[in-house]
Amino acid sequence: MNYEVLSIIPPLVVIVLAIVTRTSFEPLLVGCIVGFLIIGYKEHSNFFTDFIASLYKVLEDESTVWVILVCGLYGSLIGLMVRSGGAVRFGETILQKLRSERAALFGTWGLGLFIFLDDYLSALTVGITMRKVTDHFRVPREKLAYIVNTTAAPWCVIVPLSTWTLFVGSVLEKCKFAPAGQGNHVYLSVIPFVAYGWISVFLIPLVILGILPLSGKMKRAQLRSATTGETIPPGNTMAALRLEHFASGKSPKAIYFILPIVVLLASTFALNFDALKGVMIAVVFTFIYYYIVRLASFQQLSETIFTGFNSMVYALALVVMSYVLKEVGDKMGLTQYVIGGVKPLVNRQLLPVLIFASLCLITYTTGSSWGVYAVVIPIVIPLAQSIGSNVPLNIGAVVSAGVFGSNACLYSDATILSAQSTECSNYDHSISQLPLALTAFVLSCVAYLALGYVI
Repeated sequence: MNYEVLSIIPPLVVIVLAIVTRTSFEPLLVGCIVGFLIIGYKEHSNFFTDFIASLYKVLEDESTVWVILVCGLYGSLIGLMVRSGGAVRFGETILQKLRSERAALFGTWGLGLFIFLDDYLSALTVGITMRKVTDHFRVPREKLAYIVNTTAAPWCVIVPLSTWTLFVGSVLEKCKFAPAGQGNHVYLSVIPFVAYGWISVFLIPLVILGILPLSGKMKRAQLRSATTGETIPPGNTMAALRLEHFASGKSPKAIYFILPIVVLLASTFALNFDALKGVMIAVVFTFIYYYIVRLASFQQLSETIFTGFNSMVYALALVVMSYVLKEVGDKMGLTQYVIGGVKPLVNRQLLPVLIFASLCLITYTTGSSWGVYAVVIPIVIPLAQSIGSNVPLNIGAVVSAGVFGSNACLYSDATILSAQSTECSNYDHSISQLPLALTAFVLSCVAYLALGYVI
C-alpha cells in the first residue's frame, strides 16, 4: 500500500500536540492512533486491532525487552547508589574542587566524556551526580540536561568502543561491508565522518564559555535561575529518584558510588560491551557489597532495587510508545518515502548532505535511531557505491542523523532519560536545547556538503 505524504501525518501530529500540550505520552498515543486510523481506512482493517497487534509486536521484540531491562536495572543500580549516600558524597567531593559555574559545567562535560560505554548509563549517572553541584552555582536544569544529553549518544558514536559502535558494526557485517567479526574495526573508518557527533560534543565548551550565546527557552531558563534561584523549571512533571538514605548510621562515602560504577564499566567492557549483563553484575555486586558493609538490611536493599526500577516506568512507557510510532512509520513506508524523494536529487557530491538532512527528518519525527540504521545502512552502501561516493562518509551521515534524532527529538529515549536524571521535563529539556541542536545540525550540513566535494 502506497501512503506517500500520508506517512508524515502521524509524527507531525505528535510534534504539534507535544508543543501545544507540553506533554509527551498523550501526543505519542494520539499520533499512533491517527496512524492506525489512516492504515485502517486505506487497508480496510480495524485500527484498534492493528494498534494492539503492533503493541504486542513491540513488547515481544528482543530489543524492546533489552531496553526495558537495561533502563530498569540502571534505575535499580542508581537507586542503590543514591540511598547509600555515595552519589551525593561524590558530588560533594567534586563540589569542593570546583569553584565556579564554568568549572561545574566543564566537570559535567568531562564526566560525560568519561562514561562513554552507553548513552543510557551516561544520561542517568551524569545527571544524578552533577545536579547538586550545578544547583550550587544556580545552573538551570535545562542547561545541565543539555550537556548531559549531548555527551551521551553524540559521544558514544565517536569513541571506538560503545554499545552504539558495536551495533553499527554488526549492521556493517550483516551488509557484508565488513567481514564477520570485523564490524567494529571497519567502523573506525567511519568515525572521522560522524560530523554531528563531533560538532555537538565540541560546541559544549563554546556554550560554557559564553562564546556561543544562548537563545529562546534556554536563555530564559538562565535568567530565571540567576534571578530567582529556581534551577528546576516550574511545572516539572518528570518523576525523579528521591530516595532517603539508608538509616545505617554510617557516614556516606564516595566509594559507595565509585566502586559500583567501576564494576559496571569493567564488567560491561569484559563481556564484549553487553550492557545488560554488565548492569546485572553491577546490581548484584552492589547489593552484596552494601550488605557486607552493613549499609542496609537485606529487605531494604531488595525494596530499593524495585523502587529504582519503578522510577523508570514512565520513561520506559514513553520509549515503548515511540517504538509503536516507529511501527506506524514502517507500515506506512515513511523511510522509503523520504529516501525516494531524495533520489532524484542525488549525485556523488550531494549524496552525504542529502542523506543526513532527510534522515534527520525521520529520526527527529520518530525518535528512532538504531531502527533507522538497520533499515537505511543496507540501502545507502550500494547507493553510494553505484555513483562513486565515499562509502564511510555516507555511513557517517546516516550515523549522524541517528544521533541528531536521539539528541533532539522530544520523545527519544536519550531526551527522556536526560530529563529523568536532571529533574527537568523532557518538553522543557527538548525545546530549550533545540536551538543548540539545530546549530550543530546546520554546521553538520555544511560539513557534509564540503566533504562531498572534497572526498
